[in-house]
Amino acid sequence: MEPTIILKRPVVGLNQRTLAAFVVQACRAVGLKGTVTVMVTGSREMRSLNFRFSGESRATDVLSFPAPAFVNGFAGDIAVSLDIAARNARALGHSVAEEVRILVLHGVLHLAGYDHEDDQGAMAKKEQSLRKRLALPTGLIERSSASGGRHKRAASRVRQKQSRA
Repeated sequence: MEPTIILKRPVVGLNQRTLAAFVVQACRAVGLKGTVTVMVTGSREMRSLNFRFSGESRATDVLSFPAPAFVNGFAGDIAVSLDIAARNARALGHSVAEEVRILVLHGVLHLAGYDHEDDQGAMAKKEQSLRKRLALPTGLIERSSASGGRHKRAASRVRQKQSRA
């Protein structure tokens, strides 16, 4: 599986090759089969994608777009906001490259069918375990739990809309 990586803006400490290697590692760890495309872009494009697919006119940190069941060999797409990743990294004291990897791991879990909004903590447990295994700092679900659950996933809503279609 060779992921497609689109870096619309440069990320210090991360290039297409290193992010592709991480995506392969994350997909193997999760057991996700199929090709994945990851795009790292700005908040303006994320806001547009979120509005188009979720009806929400706001930027979000990560969106996951699972492939329809009939698309053989393709797992889906992940979009990451570099602006939000940079802001989170500064606030949490780790690198932007680490934050992008955290968001990609979260997106890979969504592509694999996990949904923290209604899985009684299964995704949180899996993400925490994988984060440790992949040597990543605190993950999204843990952070949102600590902040009172303000973190709401547009990716889940996108997946729900696709499954109804």
